[in-house]
Amino acid sequence: MVILVFFIAHWYLSLFAQTFFLHRYAAHQMFTMSKGWEKFFYILTYIFQGSSFLSPYAYGVMHRLHHAYADTEKDPHSPSYSKNLFHMMWQTKKIYNDILHHRANIDPKFTKGVPYWKFIENIGDNWLSRVAWGTAYTLFYMQFATHWWMYFLLPVHYLMGPVHGAIINWFAHKFGYVNFKVSDTAKNLLPLDVLMMGESYHNNHHKFGGRANFGVRWFELDPTYPVIKLLNAVHIIKLKLNNDLNYM
Repeated sequence: MVILVFFIAHWYLSLFAQTFFLHRYAAHQMFTMSKGWEKFFYILTYIFQGSSFLSPYAYGVMHRLHHAYADTEKDPHSPSYSKNLFHMMWQTKKIYNDILHHRANIDPKFTKGVPYWKFIENIGDNWLSRVAWGTAYTLFYMQFATHWWMYFLLPVHYLMGPVHGAIINWFAHKFGYVNFKVSDTAKNLLPLDVLMMGESYHNNHHKFGGRANFGVRWFELDPTYPVIKLLNAVHIIKLKLNNDLNYM
Protein backbone atom coordinates (compact mmCIF):
# COMPACT_ATOMS: atom_id res chain seq x y z
CA MET A 1 0.00 0.00 0.00
CA VAL A 2 2.84 2.39 0.87
CA ILE A 3 4.49 1.77 -2.49
CA LEU A 4 1.29 2.44 -4.44
CA VAL A 5 0.69 5.69 -2.54
CA PHE A 6 4.28 6.72 -3.24
CA PHE A 7 3.94 5.90 -6.94
CA ILE A 8 0.66 7.78 -7.31
CA ALA A 9 2.03 10.78 -5.41
CA HIS A 10 5.16 10.89 -7.56
CA TRP A 11 3.09 10.49 -10.74
CA TYR A 12 0.84 13.47 -10.01
CA LEU A 13 3.42 15.75 -8.40
CA SER A 14 5.79 15.29 -11.34
CA LEU A 15 2.91 15.71 -13.79
CA PHE A 16 1.75 18.90 -12.07
CA ALA A 17 5.25 20.37 -12.34
CA GLN A 18 5.30 19.54 -16.04
CA THR A 19 1.84 20.77 -16.99
CA PHE A 20 1.76 23.84 -14.72
CA PHE A 21 5.32 25.15 -14.79
CA LEU A 22 7.02 23.69 -17.84
CA HIS A 23 4.09 23.61 -20.23
CA ARG A 24 1.58 26.31 -19.35
CA TYR A 25 4.11 28.77 -17.91
CA ALA A 26 7.54 28.23 -19.50
CA ALA A 27 6.36 27.30 -22.99
CA HIS A 28 3.09 29.23 -23.36
CA GLN A 29 3.22 31.94 -20.67
CA MET A 30 -0.51 31.61 -20.05
CA PHE A 31 0.05 33.46 -16.78
CA THR A 32 2.77 35.56 -15.19
CA MET A 33 4.49 35.36 -11.82
CA SER A 34 7.21 37.22 -9.95
CA LYS A 35 10.84 36.11 -10.19
CA GLY A 36 10.62 34.94 -6.61
CA TRP A 37 7.69 32.62 -7.32
CA GLU A 38 9.37 31.53 -10.55
CA LYS A 39 12.38 30.33 -8.55
CA PHE A 40 10.07 28.66 -6.03
CA PHE A 41 8.40 26.62 -8.79
CA TYR A 42 11.80 25.90 -10.34
CA ILE A 43 12.85 24.26 -7.07
CA LEU A 44 9.50 22.50 -6.71
CA THR A 45 9.87 21.10 -10.23
CA TYR A 46 13.33 19.76 -9.36
CA ILE A 47 11.97 18.08 -6.21
CA PHE A 48 8.80 16.69 -7.82
CA GLN A 49 10.54 15.34 -10.93
CA GLY A 50 13.70 14.21 -9.21
CA SER A 51 15.80 11.89 -11.35
CA SER A 52 13.79 12.80 -14.47
CA PHE A 53 14.05 16.57 -14.02
CA LEU A 54 13.22 18.38 -17.25
CA SER A 55 14.75 21.78 -17.84
CA PRO A 56 12.02 24.45 -18.00
CA TYR A 57 14.17 26.28 -20.54
CA ALA A 58 14.78 23.32 -22.87
CA TYR A 59 11.22 22.06 -22.46
CA GLY A 60 9.75 25.48 -23.14
CA VAL A 61 11.78 26.06 -26.30
CA MET A 62 11.21 22.53 -27.60
CA HIS A 63 7.48 22.73 -27.02
CA ARG A 64 7.28 26.01 -28.91
CA LEU A 65 9.03 24.29 -31.80
CA HIS A 66 6.47 21.49 -31.60
CA HIS A 67 3.57 23.92 -32.00
CA ALA A 68 5.28 25.83 -34.80
CA TYR A 69 6.19 22.72 -36.80
CA ALA A 70 3.70 20.07 -35.61
CA ASP A 71 3.83 16.88 -37.67
CA THR A 72 6.50 18.13 -40.04
CA GLU A 73 10.17 17.18 -40.34
CA LYS A 74 11.04 20.07 -38.01
CA ASP A 75 8.77 18.79 -35.23
CA PRO A 76 10.97 17.67 -32.28
CA HIS A 77 8.61 14.75 -31.57
CA SER A 78 6.15 13.61 -34.20
CA PRO A 79 4.89 10.03 -34.59
CA SER A 80 4.54 10.83 -38.29
CA TYR A 81 8.34 11.00 -38.59
CA SER A 82 9.30 8.28 -36.11
CA LYS A 83 9.55 4.52 -36.57
CA ASN A 84 8.10 3.77 -33.14
CA LEU A 85 7.61 5.24 -29.68
CA PHE A 86 11.18 4.58 -28.54
CA HIS A 87 12.66 6.04 -31.72
CA MET A 88 10.61 9.21 -31.13
CA MET A 89 11.76 9.40 -27.50
CA TRP A 90 15.41 9.02 -28.55
CA GLN A 91 15.09 11.73 -31.19
CA THR A 92 13.37 13.98 -28.66
CA LYS A 93 16.20 13.40 -26.19
CA LYS A 94 18.83 14.45 -28.72
CA ILE A 95 17.00 17.65 -29.65
CA TYR A 96 16.28 18.40 -25.97
CA ASN A 97 19.98 18.04 -25.10
CA ASP A 98 21.04 20.26 -28.00
CA ILE A 99 18.70 22.98 -26.74
CA LEU A 100 19.69 22.43 -23.11
CA HIS A 101 23.41 22.78 -23.84
CA HIS A 102 22.89 25.65 -26.30
CA ARG A 103 24.19 23.65 -29.27
CA ALA A 104 21.06 24.16 -31.39
CA ASN A 105 20.62 27.12 -33.70
CA ILE A 106 17.27 28.38 -32.41
CA ASP A 107 15.42 31.38 -33.77
CA PRO A 108 15.27 33.95 -30.92
CA LYS A 109 11.46 34.09 -31.19
CA PHE A 110 11.34 30.60 -29.65
CA THR A 111 13.48 31.54 -26.65
CA LYS A 112 11.90 34.89 -25.82
CA GLY A 113 10.65 35.01 -22.25
CA VAL A 114 11.40 31.35 -21.48
CA PRO A 115 12.56 31.12 -17.83
CA TYR A 116 16.17 30.14 -17.19
CA TRP A 117 17.83 29.63 -13.79
CA LYS A 118 21.31 28.25 -14.43
CA PHE A 119 21.80 27.07 -10.83
CA ILE A 120 18.85 24.64 -10.78
CA GLU A 121 19.29 23.76 -14.46
CA ASN A 122 22.84 22.58 -13.74
CA ILE A 123 21.90 20.67 -10.60
CA GLY A 124 18.89 19.00 -12.20
CA ASP A 125 20.84 17.84 -15.25
CA ASN A 126 23.87 16.62 -13.26
CA TRP A 127 24.20 12.83 -13.42
CA LEU A 128 25.14 12.68 -9.72
CA SER A 129 21.84 14.33 -8.86
CA ARG A 130 19.89 11.95 -11.11
CA VAL A 131 21.63 8.89 -9.65
CA ALA A 132 21.05 10.16 -6.10
CA TRP A 133 17.31 10.53 -6.72
CA GLY A 134 17.18 7.10 -8.38
CA THR A 135 19.03 5.57 -5.43
CA ALA A 136 16.57 7.19 -3.02
CA TYR A 137 13.61 5.70 -4.92
CA THR A 138 15.27 2.27 -4.90
CA LEU A 139 16.03 2.38 -1.18
CA PHE A 140 12.42 3.38 -0.50
CA TYR A 141 11.22 0.34 -2.42
CA MET A 142 13.67 -1.92 -0.60
CA GLN A 143 12.23 -0.68 2.68
CA PHE A 144 8.52 -0.77 1.85
CA ALA A 145 7.91 -3.08 -1.12
CA THR A 146 5.86 -6.11 -0.07
CA HIS A 147 5.67 -7.92 -3.44
CA TRP A 148 8.28 -8.55 -6.15
CA TRP A 149 6.08 -7.10 -8.88
CA MET A 150 6.25 -3.65 -7.29
CA TYR A 151 9.84 -3.28 -8.46
CA PHE A 152 8.55 -3.09 -12.04
CA LEU A 153 7.30 0.41 -11.13
CA LEU A 154 10.82 1.66 -10.39
CA PRO A 155 11.81 2.42 -14.03
CA VAL A 156 8.77 4.69 -14.29
CA HIS A 157 10.04 6.64 -11.26
CA TYR A 158 13.46 7.00 -12.88
CA LEU A 159 11.97 8.35 -16.14
CA MET A 160 8.74 9.93 -14.92
CA GLY A 161 9.06 13.21 -16.85
CA PRO A 162 9.85 11.64 -20.24
CA VAL A 163 7.14 9.01 -19.68
CA HIS A 164 4.52 11.73 -19.26
CA GLY A 165 5.76 13.50 -22.36
CA ALA A 166 5.78 10.32 -24.43
CA ILE A 167 2.18 9.46 -23.51
CA ILE A 168 0.94 12.73 -24.99
CA ASN A 169 3.43 13.21 -27.81
CA TRP A 170 2.88 9.71 -29.18
CA PHE A 171 -0.55 8.44 -28.19
CA ALA A 172 -2.41 11.77 -28.37
CA HIS A 173 -1.28 12.10 -31.98
CA LYS A 174 -2.49 8.59 -32.84
CA PHE A 175 -5.59 7.83 -30.79
CA GLY A 176 -8.60 9.72 -29.49
CA TYR A 177 -11.30 12.07 -30.68
CA VAL A 178 -11.25 15.50 -32.30
CA ASN A 179 -13.23 18.60 -31.34
CA PHE A 180 -11.55 20.96 -33.78
CA LYS A 181 -9.96 20.72 -37.20
CA VAL A 182 -6.29 21.63 -36.88
CA SER A 183 -3.35 21.41 -39.25
CA ASP A 184 -1.81 18.41 -37.48
CA THR A 185 -2.81 15.06 -35.97
CA ALA A 186 -3.40 16.23 -32.38
CA LYS A 187 -6.29 14.41 -30.69
CA ASN A 188 -7.98 14.36 -27.30
CA LEU A 189 -6.74 11.10 -25.83
CA LEU A 190 -9.16 10.83 -22.88
CA PRO A 191 -12.71 12.23 -22.58
CA LEU A 192 -12.30 12.55 -18.79
CA ASP A 193 -8.66 13.29 -18.08
CA VAL A 194 -7.93 12.47 -14.46
CA LEU A 195 -4.83 10.52 -15.52
CA MET A 196 -2.85 13.30 -17.23
CA MET A 197 -4.26 16.36 -15.42
CA GLY A 198 -5.69 17.88 -18.61
CA GLU A 199 -2.69 17.23 -20.85
CA SER A 200 -4.53 14.63 -22.90
CA TYR A 201 -6.89 17.30 -24.32
CA HIS A 202 -4.25 17.74 -26.99
CA ASN A 203 -6.56 18.64 -29.85
CA ASN A 204 -8.17 21.40 -27.77
CA HIS A 205 -4.74 22.69 -26.83
CA HIS A 206 -3.47 22.77 -30.40
CA LYS A 207 -6.55 24.76 -31.37
CA PHE A 208 -6.32 27.24 -28.47
CA GLY A 209 -2.62 27.28 -27.58
CA GLY A 210 -2.86 30.21 -25.17
CA ARG A 211 -5.88 28.98 -23.18
CA ALA A 212 -5.07 27.88 -19.63
CA ASN A 213 -8.10 25.59 -19.36
CA PHE A 214 -7.44 22.63 -21.66
CA GLY A 215 -10.99 21.29 -21.30
CA VAL A 216 -13.57 22.68 -23.72
CA ARG A 217 -16.68 20.51 -23.69
CA TRP A 218 -18.87 20.15 -20.60
CA PHE A 219 -17.44 16.73 -19.66
CA GLU A 220 -13.79 17.63 -20.27
CA LEU A 221 -12.38 18.17 -16.80
CA ASP A 222 -8.94 19.76 -16.63
CA PRO A 223 -7.81 19.10 -13.02
CA THR A 224 -4.94 21.58 -13.28
CA TYR A 225 -7.13 24.55 -14.12
CA PRO A 226 -8.82 24.91 -10.67
CA VAL A 227 -5.33 24.98 -9.14
CA ILE A 228 -4.36 27.73 -11.57
CA LYS A 229 -7.53 29.66 -10.66
CA LEU A 230 -6.72 29.31 -6.96
CA LEU A 231 -3.13 30.50 -7.42
CA ASN A 232 -4.48 33.42 -9.43
CA ALA A 233 -7.03 34.26 -6.72
CA VAL A 234 -4.33 34.43 -4.03
CA HIS A 235 -2.08 36.49 -6.35
CA ILE A 236 0.74 33.96 -6.68
CA ILE A 237 0.23 34.06 -10.44
CA LYS A 238 -1.70 36.36 -12.73
CA LEU A 239 -3.79 34.77 -15.46
CA LYS A 240 -3.77 36.51 -18.79
CA LEU A 241 -7.05 37.77 -20.20
CA ASN A 242 -9.61 35.61 -22.05
CA ASN A 243 -8.75 32.42 -20.15
CA ASP A 244 -12.30 31.83 -18.89
CA LEU A 245 -14.01 31.65 -22.28
CA ASN A 246 -16.22 28.67 -23.07
CA TYR A 247 -15.90 27.49 -26.66
CA MET A 248 -18.40 24.62 -26.78
